[in-house]
Amino acid sequence: MMEEKICDIIIFGGHGDLALRKLMPALYHLCSDGYISNESRIISVSRDAMIQEEHADLIEEKLKLNLKNDCLNNACFDKVFFDSFKKHLFYAQVDLTASESYAPLAELLNQYPPRERINYLSTSPSLFGNICKSLHEHQLITEASRVVLEKPIGRDLASSRVINEEVAEYFDESAIFRIDHYLGKDTVQNILALRFSNMLFAPIWNAQYIDHIQITVAESVGLEGRWDYYNEYGAMRDMMQNHLMQLLCLVTMEPPCSLDGNSVRDEKLKVIRSLRFIEGNDLKTKTVRGQYSSGAIGKEAVPGFFEEEGGSAKSDTETFVSLRADIDNWRWNNVPIYMRTGKRMSKRYSEIVVDFKEIPHSIFPNGGSCIDSNKLVIRLQPDESISMFIMNKVPGLTDGMRLQKVELDLNIPENSPRVPDAYEHLILDVIRDNSALFMRRDEVEAAWIWADKILDGWSEQDIKPKSYPAGTNGPSASIAMIEKDGRSWYGE
Repeated sequence: MMEEKICDIIIFGGHGDLALRKLMPALYHLCSDGYISNESRIISVSRDAMIQEEHADLIEEKLKLNLKNDCLNNACFDKVFFDSFKKHLFYAQVDLTASESYAPLAELLNQYPPRERINYLSTSPSLFGNICKSLHEHQLITEASRVVLEKPIGRDLASSRVINEEVAEYFDESAIFRIDHYLGKDTVQNILALRFSNMLFAPIWNAQYIDHIQITVAESVGLEGRWDYYNEYGAMRDMMQNHLMQLLCLVTMEPPCSLDGNSVRDEKLKVIRSLRFIEGNDLKTKTVRGQYSSGAIGKEAVPGFFEEEGGSAKSDTETFVSLRADIDNWRWNNVPIYMRTGKRMSKRYSEIVVDFKEIPHSIFPNGGSCIDSNKLVIRLQPDESISMFIMNKVPGLTDGMRLQKVELDLNIPENSPRVPDAYEHLILDVIRDNSALFMRRDEVEAAWIWADKILDGWSEQDIKPKSYPAGTNGPSASIAMIEKDGRSWYGE
């Protein structure tokens, strides 16, 4: 294991949901596994009036709660280790909107000569500019400082540019890490390994052999008390423009010349710029907006979008989007990519399905009625897995050779070490100054240019969301959209 750098990790919004539910458990595991130097500090910044001991008690309480799921991996809360971990923990009470209140943070940071500083902005994007400006005014930005930005970075191209300009005034682009937690998942990163280290896949990853690709990110939960936020953004801005776009890029990009941050991001940018705009009549045939009504998840009745806490019947915000994307380049000519995401769907799962073309002629009985196309299925959540489905002979003394579909399991063996959480990967990459899995500004803006065409078109053509009952997989129009191309959603 390489010796990790001494650094200060400053979490702005340190008592918020993301920080306590995701970031602190990730840092706990990184410390436990030896990836954070003993001299490094984790400084939580919040407006709460709290002394150091109370802050440590809060972190302990939240870790006990949020590490329960890790017990299956023998990585649940350890009181003995926590007594060591809490030596890393520090707290600064700061009003992030008032530069004069940054004095406690400045005092903490200036206790040591300038060291590497990771400024993690786990706050509303509206605060990004104020935080960076205040850090500058207190001379807390050093040559070895980096800043991590959580999504959403704007709600369209114009607002995205405003936020990026505010941050860029104080940090060079090379020091800005725009995070998408999906890219920290082991299985997502394994897409690169599968594609670019196996001769089995490399020659056939193109339009000659692949019929189409499906990307689904389905959520069974509703808005969880965040109606105002979600009503402003909707599924297109909240998920499609970033999470699903990033997955599309990794599946379809050309081989980078190396795993260097700019090499990977250069290829992702080419994909986004090659995406065909969806506009005009295509908006009605290649996109579907949806909004959930009341229904049931499992056996539990759940409210519709309007009936959620804080809801309004006047909203036409989409909670579901499906669309057909086309990439206009040689590798992917005429290979559609079907993408969908939504709230209150039948179950929570995220997966990528690469559907290969059928064989040109069958020599098997019954016209090959039992033959299915080969599929590579990459499951991202709730359980990460990779499976290859191929055709195989049915065992036995049947009349003629009968075929069946069998699954090749490409998963990690069960006795393997604990699979790190996505945030562990990404925080460690920031510490190591590795930007490959983070979004560059031109990449973000290119994605907004493509998404804005759809959003503006929906508005101009007054395309309203179609209703779908909670607990289903979206509007029937989403099924019709893919079936008119002679295909169907995987598993349905």
